[in-house]
Amino acid sequence: MFAMILLIIVSIALITSVVLQSGKSAGLSGAISGGAEQLIGKQKARGIDAVLNKATIVLAVLFFVLTVTVSYLL
Repeated sequence: MFAMILLIIVSIALITSVVLQSGKSAGLSGAISGGAEQLIGKQKARGIDAVLNKATIVLAVLFFVLTVTVSYLL
């Protein structure tokens, strides 16, 4: 029961962290020049984007572990 409630909380947090992240390319101009930018000028995520990226990874791993745990318990 506790694992299922925790799974619901983690899934809502995971959805929120994915939705709050900024896209790699913004609109049509990003689609045209985005390819060259990805190949030449790879920039590291800074600020809130870095925090959201790390939070997404942690929440995704936690989500999969909890999913396996809940499916095993049921």
